[in-house]
Amino acid sequence: MMCSALAPARKPRILLADDEEAARTGLQSLLCDWGYEVAVASDGQEALEKAETFLPEVVITDLVMPKLDGIELLNELQRQVPSATVIILTGHGTIETAVTAVKEGVYDYVEKPVDVRRLRLLIPKALKRADTLREITVLRKKLKETWGFGGLVGKAAAMREVYQLIELAAPTSAPVLIWGESGTGKEVAAHSIHDFSSQAEGPFVAVNCAAIPETLLESEIFGHEKGAFTGALERRAGCFELAQSGTIFLDEIAEMNPSTQAKFLRILQEGTVRRLGGKTELPVDARVVAATNKDPMKAVKDGTLREDLYYRLNVFSIAMPPLRERREDIPLLAQTFVEEFNTKYGKRVKSVDDATLRMLSEHSWPGNVRELRNTIERAIIGCDAELITPAHVPRDFAGYMRGESGEAGCVPVGMTLAELEQRLILKTLEATGNNKTRAAEILAISLKTLHNKLRRYRDHASRPGA
Repeated sequence: MMCSALAPARKPRILLADDEEAARTGLQSLLCDWGYEVAVASDGQEALEKAETFLPEVVITDLVMPKLDGIELLNELQRQVPSATVIILTGHGTIETAVTAVKEGVYDYVEKPVDVRRLRLLIPKALKRADTLREITVLRKKLKETWGFGGLVGKAAAMREVYQLIELAAPTSAPVLIWGESGTGKEVAAHSIHDFSSQAEGPFVAVNCAAIPETLLESEIFGHEKGAFTGALERRAGCFELAQSGTIFLDEIAEMNPSTQAKFLRILQEGTVRRLGGKTELPVDARVVAATNKDPMKAVKDGTLREDLYYRLNVFSIAMPPLRERREDIPLLAQTFVEEFNTKYGKRVKSVDDATLRMLSEHSWPGNVRELRNTIERAIIGCDAELITPAHVPRDFAGYMRGESGEAGCVPVGMTLAELEQRLILKTLEATGNNKTRAAEILAISLKTLHNKLRRYRDHASRPGA
């Protein structure tokens, strides 16, 4: 049975699958009244067959059905009608399964008996997601040609895995946790998630939790009322309010005080925020993407990241690979940066010569892609020829490639990456005359991160037996 559109303009198509006739009939009537074109199916197999010809934007399916259950139907739809957005109907006893299904690509789930008001609000969002999925299908075709995704560049297997995770996470409203070393592109990945989400037209608000003093961080994130504390001369909206209908990106979340993390967790759980000194709970409609340069599980064990917050954020976890683990992407990245800075500085540099490319490929890249970008930028500025040569590479970078004797590759066998990092940081400080700001710039890390690492080195050296 199908209720057809009466208006000349095509109505959004919804496929409804439920083996309970009364529930199916009631929901079909509601959906038609709301202005949708509806096809119905009494089991998963019938739903799949109808989907191939009906091509629905949204599929609303019961989780437990004969022939094909809701999860099996989802898996088949992802292959045959990849632009369809799936909403699961679930009984109380199968909520845990429904939550797991969200990670596999289900947009959301609705408990039975169906909350009609919630479903009516959910469907327009699901339709937006369907539009996003169609855009991603086009993007996937472009990806095969350009080896990039949003602002990310690379064709290494580790990067293709990142693209797949972003593609899966972007159309959902679920929180995302991005982790990896400084300079690997965590904020670029967050931007890509935002750009390919249904909230792409909304704002992208970034907060660096490591760069804001702890005394000001809560005010920055939550906002404050006039008189909430000394110096609060007027009401100020926090980042969550500024990010309404968009995305809030919290970088270096493990640098946030645990008590502030607890307040942030409450926002995620309840969907409301209260300004400092305020009495009113304000609704929050912002996608949350968080990032850390630490291994999340290690951060939980160390007590710098709350375990409950980690599990709340970890619906989707994206690990950004360090550049040393995807060296095959260095030529592609270098060329991308050459083109970027040609435009910025009005240059006509064509590329990087083979000798320089070998030098770039042999470097350990402790600052990752950000360090490579800075290196190419400085080379472009000093290059008046068609090709970048080793002579155009900044001296501080060339120093990384040599030991004290001037011979290349002077790294003792058996040295750990942590020891190599410490040696690099201390050598860079020595080369800059202990100018920490300059050293942090060369290393492509924040000044706060440099101070934290130096403090750890001092603490370790002061321990008995160290």
